[in-house]
Formats: sequence, structure tokens, C-alpha cells
Amino acid sequence: TGAVGLYNLGQSCCLNSLLQVFLMNIHFTGILRRITVPLCAMQRRMNVPYQMLLLLEKMQRGKCKAVHPTELACCLSAHRVELFVQHDAAQLFLRLWNLIKKQMKKLELVEELSDLYTICIEEHLACENCSFEIKSNSRMLTLPLPVLDSNSHRLKSLEDCLQYFFHPEELSGQNMCFCQQCGRKTPFLQSMKLVHLPQTLTIHLKRFCFEKSSNTHKLHHYLPFPQDLDFNRILTENQCQADDNEKASWQYGLFAVVAHSGSTSCGHYCAYIQSLTECKWYCFNDSEVCQVSWDDVKCTYGHASLHWGETAYLLIYMKKHPQ
Repeated sequence: TGAVGLYNLGQSCCLNSLLQVFLMNIHFTGILRRITVPLCAMQRRMNVPYQMLLLLEKMQRGKCKAVHPTELACCLSAHRVELFVQHDAAQLFLRLWNLIKKQMKKLELVEELSDLYTICIEEHLACENCSFEIKSNSRMLTLPLPVLDSNSHRLKSLEDCLQYFFHPEELSGQNMCFCQQCGRKTPFLQSMKLVHLPQTLTIHLKRFCFEKSSNTHKLHHYLPFPQDLDFNRILTENQCQADDNEKASWQYGLFAVVAHSGSTSCGHYCAYIQSLTECKWYCFNDSEVCQVSWDDVKCTYGHASLHWGETAYLLIYMKKHPQ
């Protein structure tokens, strides 16, 4: 089944959860299996993609319930990924992905990896006094969705979070921008339009809230997310900058949830992943792996009064009908 656990090396639950999400993704492992193997032993020890491939083969070849990711952890440590500390899953995902991309030698694999994960968005800044407009393209690996609106009101669903993320915002008062055409600071309308969505879409629910006092607290409130996600039903025409062929592939099914339990200072990660070969859900909790139901996954929606309960932090969706 591929449902093999990873032993905790000491506060490595975040790393273990992300590794399971990477290695259970057959689109990612299809790229990983085609990497160029480094020539000398030192290069192999320092190469993150190669060490991930060795770990994958170790997991598939062994008959144990779990394996030790020690060699990969040492490799990551050599690249300044700290061990034995608490990590933020969204930040560690970006660091892992960039290390993998940087160390892939074949250009076609780098392009495939980028295509597999990269989201393309067009940002618009328009002066409200004249026709002056600035457009720029952004590429990102995660959609960082706020779970509160600008008035600190709770957003009620993942669909609400997406609509809020792409909703135009007026920049006025102290936030006004300089307009080259008007020759002074004027109110601007800032908006984002979706251009392209990848095969593997990673959504980051911003549940860790930074306060003015520099303290961080976690938002635990109930926030449901669907098994099936169709962006054509969520976003308006004005929020999209894509042709019909691109939009036709914007239908997704949930593949994985990286969930966090506990507080910002003392927490634990695990991953709920649907096997793409069996269509069964598994919970990967370090060395413990068990089959679960969709109702178990829904327990990560969150609950305002359960401050130590599990809440979804990263949602990974897969395209249902890739182009």
C-alpha cells in the first residue's frame, strides 16, 4: 500500500508529515525516479533528491511498519535545515521544495517539478482617479489564505477564504499609491487574477496569527473544506485571467491534509493522505500509520473550544482532469 511510517528523530513530526505527502504523490515520485545520481559518495550524501529517492526505496522495499529517515535528515541538516526544533509546515515545505529543485541537474525535471506545483497569478494596481494601471505576474508554491477578514471576523469555509483572497481591496488613506499619470498619491484598487493552477495545488490556511506584541496565537475555529473543489464555481470572471481550456482543468479532489495539534509553542503534526492507487485514506502519525475514514479527516476542520485539537494547516488538492 505504501503506507509505511517514519520514526520520529526528535521533534521531526513536521518533516515526517511533509515527506509522506511528497512520497505518496505519484506525480512527484515519477520525477524523483528520473534524477541523475551523483557520482561520488560525498555528493550523494549531500543531495536532497537522491536521499529522498533512497528513503522511498527503503520504505517500499522494507517489511517494517516504519523506517528511520536519518540519512535524509543529516543531508537536510548540512543544508541548514535545523533538526530537533519545531518547524512551521508551510515554511518547511518551501525550503524542502527549493532544495529539491536546486539540486536537480536535468532541466526537463526542473521544469516538470515547477509545472507540478507552481501557481500563476496576475496582480493589478489601478488608479481610481484615472486609467493608469500596473500589472505584474507572480508565481507561488502555495495559496496563503487568511482565515479572518480585515475586520477579524471568522471566514466560514474554504470557499469563503478563496473568495476573500481574490476580492479587490481599496488602498486609501495612508495606503495610497503614487500615480505616475496624476503626479500624486491617489486611491488605488488592488486585485489579483488567477492565471494558472498546477496539478498539485497546496493551500496554506493561515491559522497562526501574529499580534502587535510579537506574540503568536493559533486560530482554532471551525473551517470546513470540501473533498471536491471547482474554482469555476468559486471565482467570478473578473477574478480569472485564463482561457476556457485552462479553466476546464480547474476541478480538484483532496489528496492530503497536514494537520497541527497543540499550541504555537508546543505542537504536533500528522498527515492524512489518500492513496492514489487504493483511494483509501491513511493517517501518517510518525511511525504509526492507520487507515481512516473521511469523517476522521473532517475532524481537522477545527473547533473554537478545543485549543489542543487537530486543525488542518496545509491542504493539498490534485487535478481531477489534468490537461
